[in-house]
Amino acid sequence: MATVHDVRLPTVSDERFLPTSYGLEETAQTLAHYEAWAATYDVEIGEENRYAQPGRCTHALVASGVGPDARILDVGCGSGLSGVALARGGYASIDGCDLSPAMLALAVGTGVYGTLFEADLNEGLDLADDAYDAATAVGVFSFGHIRAGAIREVLRVVRPGGTVVVGLNDHFWDEGSMPAEFEAVEADGIAAVMSREHGAHLPTAGIEGWVITLRKADGIDA
Repeated sequence: MATVHDVRLPTVSDERFLPTSYGLEETAQTLAHYEAWAATYDVEIGEENRYAQPGRCTHALVASGVGPDARILDVGCGSGLSGVALARGGYASIDGCDLSPAMLALAVGTGVYGTLFEADLNEGLDLADDAYDAATAVGVFSFGHIRAGAIREVLRVVRPGGTVVVGLNDHFWDEGSMPAEFEAVEADGIAAVMSREHGAHLPTAGIEGWVITLRKADGIDA
């Protein structure tokens, strides 16, 4: 597992990247997109489009009963917007991983993460089974990003009885692979879907999305 030590902040650009985000198809294309977007991501997504999912996912984690002392993995943490929301929700033990080094450079600057490391979730996480009490995946499952089946890898690194919260946009939900995979992990006895909540994703852009809370089965290795 490569931990982020030395970071180089990305160069600022005036380009807008959201309109092309849902057309990504391959990992290399996605990495290049987010490396280029990093410098303006927080402005475009957080400020201009009022990204709602980090707060919604944190609320779901709190509502599920995960306490403030829980060790949490923020999967696909990006620039750190989700980690900041978790910290505001009272969580103090947060690690993060992301595909993009430029995004991780920004996440370092938030000061909310204990450890940050590069990871391609489609290829697996270099982490032990049951390493965390809970995990969040906010805006990670989408076109060209992370395949639906990777939810099993997220569940693997969460302890039995632990919680996973997933936030995703309507575009990818309607594609169908993600709701099908949630049904599959339930059928396989790996986890149970505890709640499904539809609401704001990127309000200014008129995009809505889902927050799904899963509870990993006790005594099951995902």
